[in-house]
Amino acid sequence: MYKVDVIIPTYRPDKSLLELIDNLEKQSVRPEHIIIMNTEEQYWNDFVNKAGANPADKYDNIIVEHVSKKEFDHGETRNRGVMLSSADFFLMMTQDAFPRDKALIASLAKSLDEDVAAAYARQYPRPDCNLAERYSRKFNYPNEFIRKTQADVSRLGIKTYFCSNVCAMYRRDIYDKIGGFTHKTIFNEDMVYAGNACQKGYAICYVPEAGVVHSHNYTCMQQFHRNFDLGVSQTDHPEIFGNISSESEGKKMVGQTVNHFRHIGKGYLIPHYIIMCGFRWLGYKLGRNYQKLPQRLVTAFSMNKEYWV
Repeated sequence: MYKVDVIIPTYRPDKSLLELIDNLEKQSVRPEHIIIMNTEEQYWNDFVNKAGANPADKYDNIIVEHVSKKEFDHGETRNRGVMLSSADFFLMMTQDAFPRDKALIASLAKSLDEDVAAAYARQYPRPDCNLAERYSRKFNYPNEFIRKTQADVSRLGIKTYFCSNVCAMYRRDIYDKIGGFTHKTIFNEDMVYAGNACQKGYAICYVPEAGVVHSHNYTCMQQFHRNFDLGVSQTDHPEIFGNISSESEGKKMVGQTVNHFRHIGKGYLIPHYIIMCGFRWLGYKLGRNYQKLPQRLVTAFSMNKEYWV
């Protein structure tokens, strides 16, 4: 029987982390360990005091490792978590994603054939999710199982490399062969890994039977900052993104979302949505060209300001 560890980076956790851990402990396949890579020990202590409970006291399989905010890196911090694991598979999650049922781990694990580097879950919107973000979940997370390899680039484009560490399970043996997540990255470590895996002959699977609840209602400026960092990550990894465009997928999603608003009689939402998309596009294009910008603007535009220190 395979063993699975769960790795969760946390930052300023709140009581919802207790709910997430309880849900994971109740999975039909219980994690061997839940490894929490927490940024800033003081924030963890504050969480324990406010919650009135320490999950490490409640469960015997919790490992908590602290890093400073200066040390945190989307790729390397996750690599450090993997180094604490000896399981066959490890599940990367974020602190704001919650399993929809008790079969999450089992559903992802059964998809990890010998040549499958990673399998990622379907994301469902939270009850408070806005309509645009709700529809984007349908666009990015369809009903059908998808197995993707390098041969699919001509057909799927950038979506060949799509994978999300909001909830994705990895084979440790392939992870070791690939060399893990990129060791310094502003963002997008999951897609960089997936791209490397596909280029080395492995597959990435999307498993709709595995579901988590996860969504955000970002403001225009939050979208700008997030997409700036996305653009930076793609510029920093030309070996993955140099000959593949993501803008065609973006245009496709915008068109489908606008048509969806019209179809459901919510056409009044279209102007704000178009403005939001403008912020996304501007952030992305500036990020793609960040090397031409003054450093002060790069830092101001970025969501992850510590990355530039």
